[in-house]
Amino acid sequence: MAALYSVTVQDINAHDFNRAYAAYLKRSGKLEIPKWVDIVKTGTYKELAPYDPDWFYVRAASVARHIYLRRGVGVGALKKMHGGTVNRGSRPSHHVKSSGSIARKVLQALEKINVLEADENGGRKITVDGQRDLDRIAASVAQARA
Repeated sequence: MAALYSVTVQDINAHDFNRAYAAYLKRSGKLEIPKWVDIVKTGTYKELAPYDPDWFYVRAASVARHIYLRRGVGVGALKKMHGGTVNRGSRPSHHVKSSGSIARKVLQALEKINVLEADENGGRKITVDGQRDLDRIAASVAQARA
């Protein structure tokens, strides 16, 4: 029996979607990965680099999903979203933004594969092709869960 409505990114769990879309990006081989991804920290507040060797794909999937849900997002908003808590010793912890270079490179890589484009009001927005791809991945995740 056919579904009564089409499944979109909003209808499924964010973690499941990000994992599936990151796997799709890695399989496709189109996403351009910088050379320094294996040695860089994702923020000044971190002590170590990510353990997951595919963290750049996961970050790209997270950014694509976020911009799908909220257009006009730029580097500053992504820095704030992926930021975390800095350990200041005996002083209280504070929120710190993540790396702007990583946010910029993710946006540029997603623009190269035609998932994102510049928004006329600033920031980025999802393209028609990008929305179709993300909805297709969301439908496959929802079908696998059913």
